[in-house]
Parts: sequence; structure tokens; C-alpha cells
Amino acid sequence: MQPPPTTLWHLVSRQPGLRGVLVMRAADELASQVLNVAVGWYVYAATRDPMSLAYVGLAQFLPNVGLVLVAGQAADRFDRRRIIAAAQLAQTLFLVAFALWLALAPPSVWPVYVLLLAIGAARAFASPAMSALLPQVVSAETFPRAVAITSSAFQICTIAGPAVGGLVYAAIGPATFGVAAALTLLAMTQAWCLKAGHGAAAAAADKLADKSIFAGIRYVRFNRLLLGLISLDLFAVLLGGVSALLPIYAQDILIVGPIGLGCLRCAPGAGAAVVGLALAHRTMGHGAGRLMLACVAGFGAATVVFALSTDFWLSLAALAAAGGFDMVSMVIRHTLVQIATPDAMRGRVSAVNGIFIGASAELGEFESGVVAAVLGPVPAAVVGGLGTLAVVVLWSRLFPELRRADSLIATSGEATHDR
Repeated sequence: MQPPPTTLWHLVSRQPGLRGVLVMRAADELASQVLNVAVGWYVYAATRDPMSLAYVGLAQFLPNVGLVLVAGQAADRFDRRRIIAAAQLAQTLFLVAFALWLALAPPSVWPVYVLLLAIGAARAFASPAMSALLPQVVSAETFPRAVAITSSAFQICTIAGPAVGGLVYAAIGPATFGVAAALTLLAMTQAWCLKAGHGAAAAAADKLADKSIFAGIRYVRFNRLLLGLISLDLFAVLLGGVSALLPIYAQDILIVGPIGLGCLRCAPGAGAAVVGLALAHRTMGHGAGRLMLACVAGFGAATVVFALSTDFWLSLAALAAAGGFDMVSMVIRHTLVQIATPDAMRGRVSAVNGIFIGASAELGEFESGVVAAVLGPVPAAVVGGLGTLAVVVLWSRLFPELRRADSLIATSGEATHDR
């Protein structure tokens, strides 16, 4: 048996499956960010109506909510690589068709909404399959580090993607949709070329007593470790997120203008990317559950510091620290969720986890806005950070399984690894 890779370079070079997943996830996220910029600019330029941008968000949100449980079921019943490849191919074809329509037809926004509904449906099927695929292509020993490196790549693309999309759109206009199509095509080829076992997982899924699309919900409900992990993420992010308040801070409190707002928005992702790359260099040792709870508490404390700061650089540092703490806790949560779930259930459990993550981000922005409207932005951010700290204390009592979670390395009975 080969020893696990000791450096980040060895980790990536010795695990071809990880390289493929990295390129696939990076291309997929870049395509998403480029598309978001292109759609937002095109729609608003055509309508000059802010409500048209609200419909853009709605068109992206509805397919995910409506199809995510079915997509989780599919990820457990069929080859996950083929699901991802088919979803990326569908997005490529939709984007090429839309780019051709733009070249031949007068400007109109309704085809944009049709495009977003179709792409949202494809993404809904790809998401749980992507989440459940990584344990199949890397070894159990390197899985936590693989989570860290893929998460860092995702954060880097999230930061760089909007800038790339803006520059490309400024250079070639609506032809940017063709660039997004090329990126989804790249993601499709990487998914298609991945080598990962499927037969064992499908056979295990056939033997499960509960084969319904709601099996993931029931599994999480009766597994206290999973329930604690997923609900901790929901409430911590719901209360502690301040992204909706950043324009207020940039304009009225820190007085740094739109450039400062861009820096504030990038800071959490930059902190998360740096910490994720550091985590990718070595596997975390024992006491993973306690470290996760400490980092969620650190996220809440950093939020309080940001809330009370009137200095731009301290605010940037606080947001970067919040992103770093969130990255550590996210890597631990995601790893524990995967190793606590049998491979035959990972698609459906990943779908449930995706619902909670999406709800925490979207409802968190709504919660921040409502509290800020009632109390003001600074009290709203302080209350959110303190609320996160209270959740850590409460969850450590309600779910002692979180404190007892120790190693991030799965035993042979906890995870499968197919080559």
C-alpha cells in the first residue's frame, strides 16, 4: 500500500481522478460566473427594469428547488459521471442555441428566462452527483485534503469569475455566451473521462429497503451526526451571514464606494481560498468535531468584529477571517457527511445537504435585510454574529455526536473507494 501524498503537488499529480474533478469543478463554476455577468448585463440593458433581474434569480432558483430530490435519487441510481456529463452537454447545447438566437433575432428577454430555466434544471441534476462523486475518485486517506483543494479552486473561481465575465463581455458582448458554452463543454469532457466505480454503489442502492426520493431526508433525520452537521450549517450561516449588508457598510459606514464594496465581497472568498490551500497540504488530525465547532464560533466572532468596525482594513481582515473559519468548518462538515453516509445514499443525502445550504444563504440574506430594516445594519450584524455563537453552544449540547466526531479518515466500513 502506497503512503498518502505528502505535498499538494503529489496529491494532485498522483490522483488523476482529483485532477479531473478539479478541472471539471473549475470550468463549471467559471461558466456559471461568466453566465451570471452576461445575463445580468444583457437583461438590464434590454429592459432597464430592476424587476427583470429579480426574474433572473427566480428562473435560476425554481428548477433547483423542484428537481433537487429527484436529482439526488438519480445520482444514487445511475452513473454519476454520466449524469454530470449529460448535464454539462445539455448546458452547452442550450448556450450555443441561445448564442445563435442572439446573432439572428432582435433583443428580447423572454428567451433568457427560458435559457436559465433549462440550465437550472441541468445544474439541479449535476449538483448532487458532483458532491457524491469525489469519494469515488480519491482514496479515503486523502479525501479531506481533496475536499480542501476542490473547495479552494471553487472559491478562486468564484472570486475571479465575475471579473473574467466582465472583461469578456466588454470585449465581445453577447458572444460571451459562447465562451460559457466552451467552459461547460470542457467540464463535460472531464466528467466523461473520469474513472470511478459505479456498479458497487448501484448494487447497494438496489438492496436498500428505502429507494424513494425522500430516503435522504429520512436518513438524515434519523442519523444524529448528519442532522447535527447539516442543521448547524443552516443556522450558523442563516444568522451569521452579512453579505446582504455589505452595500450599506460600503456606502454609509466605511464610506469606501463601489471599489471598496468589491473588495469587501471578495474578502471572505479570498480568506477561504488561502485557508483551503493550507488545509490541502496536510490532513487534519484528531478532534475534528471540536475543531469544527470552534471554527463556527470563530466565524461568529469575526462577524461581530466586522459589525462593530469602522476601519476598512479591519473590516476586510474580519471578513477574510470569517471566510477562513468557514472553510475549515466546511471541509470538516463535508468530509464527515460523506464518510457517515454509505455510497448508495450519497446522492440523496447530498441533495438534502444542498437544500439546506441553499436555504441558509438565501434565507440568511432575507433575515439580514429584515433585521437591518428594524434595528439598523450594525445591530443586525452584531445580532447575527452573537446568534451564531449561541447556535454553537446550543448545538454542542443538543448534538454531543458533533463533539465526539474525531478523525476525518473513514474506516473501511464507513466509506467506499472504487477505482
